[in-house]
Amino acid sequence: QVQLVESGGGLVQAGDSLRLSCAASGRTFSRHAMGWFRQAPGKEREFVAAISWSGNTYHVNSIKGRFTISRDNAKNTVYLQMNSLKPEDTAVYYCALKYGSTWYINADEYDYWGQGTQVTVSS
Repeated sequence: QVQLVESGGGLVQAGDSLRLSCAASGRTFSRHAMGWFRQAPGKEREFVAAISWSGNTYHVNSIKGRFTISRDNAKNTVYLQMNSLKPEDTAVYYCALKYGSTWYINADEYDYWGQGTQVTVSS
């Protein structure tokens, strides 16, 4: 069983930065891919970024150049550094773990989810 706990969300102004963290339980964190998703009110959950066990990353175009996913396997933690935040980034952000080395864009492929952390960006 894996538990994921997100932190770092909050209320910020447009242009500000936040760093989200996702701490994972379990000894095999380093062997698995991790992803960040977000869900805005009234919208479906959408993929944001992912990182393989070896550190290969993928970011969707809408956040590319502003958000960066990274991981620290020694701390069992994955991060999402968010810069130049915009009001349209407002959402609940979730981290997810996918067993295996490869990341996926489809949320259905992920095996474990955190409870989410709220990010609100005011204009």
